[in-house]
Amino acid sequence: MSQKLTRALDRYKEIETILASQGASADPETYASLMKEYRALSEIYEKSEEYSRAEKEIEDLIALLASEDDPALKELCEGELRDAKERLERVQKELNSLLIPHDPDDDRNVILEIRAGAGGEEAALFVADLFRMYSMYAERNGFRVELLSENRTELGGFRQLSALLSGNGAFARFRYESGVHRVQRVPVTEAQGRIQTSTVTVAVLPEVGEVEVNLSPEDVKMETCKSSGAGGQHINKTESAVRLTHLPTGIVVECQEERSQYKNRDKAMKLLASKLYEIKRKERDDAVATERKQQVGTGDRSEKIRTYNFPQGRVTDHRIGYTVYTLDAFLNGEIGAMIDALRLRAAEEKLAGNDQQV
Repeated sequence: MSQKLTRALDRYKEIETILASQGASADPETYASLMKEYRALSEIYEKSEEYSRAEKEIEDLIALLASEDDPALKELCEGELRDAKERLERVQKELNSLLIPHDPDDDRNVILEIRAGAGGEEAALFVADLFRMYSMYAERNGFRVELLSENRTELGGFRQLSALLSGNGAFARFRYESGVHRVQRVPVTEAQGRIQTSTVTVAVLPEVGEVEVNLSPEDVKMETCKSSGAGGQHINKTESAVRLTHLPTGIVVECQEERSQYKNRDKAMKLLASKLYEIKRKERDDAVATERKQQVGTGDRSEKIRTYNFPQGRVTDHRIGYTVYTLDAFLNGEIGAMIDALRLRAAEEKLAGNDQQV
């Protein structure tokens, strides 16, 4: 066992003793913090117990094989031994993944930004497809979806939209969706039936508070304007839309979804704070990155990460070479297997980079 696992199990037992003692809940804040840490360590404890059971089963089967003379029983034991070794390998990978240092950003809500790239109206329509896909997956997994801003087109697409996905662990689920998404299909506007390639950029930002990024009011220029879009009863009637410009960086954000100017300003400030935090987070990650680039990638929007090929009915993630041939189901929110594969590969890359083994 690694020292890291030993320390985790020692800490688990220590917290268990503290929580069982009288007066453990006297300080609610400390108690809540300990409970959160205990729940995380419980997963490691349970997985280590499963690992130990698999090891013991292998030892018993090896001993049985050495003493068994019956060919039929020997063959049966050999099959069970192969299964046990495969199970031990799987549990080992899962345990190693749990031992990777937890990224505190993983627990945050997500600000999702989707923008049309190359392809004109077809790209704008695919923005709508991706937002629907992410919304269906989010709601299926207990995350709340709240639209922050949008810029619609006449055909029902979006030039740009941003949304807040709320729920524990949202960023951990969506973080590897950042990048360029490419679609290959026959556009609804194409009379000749020719396949067109279009692109959409996705950005996944952890939601943060203004105080976390030292967002000074004098650094923010606020402008108001009438809402705009493809229609709606409140469009162009009141100056409720808000545009914020962060003067030191030139970052501009907009919000027009609420009737109230104050509510739009609050949402825009959240979006601005998250954009500034993302800059700091990238600087932090770059500072500690290893020379060997992780295969899953940085999530930079300049990377082409995925292709949606409609003629072949397939979706391919280029970072890990993962392909599914259920494109319709995928666009209906069944993206969990792809997300799990990305998270597992990221965990494996981190383990390899840090030379962490059980």
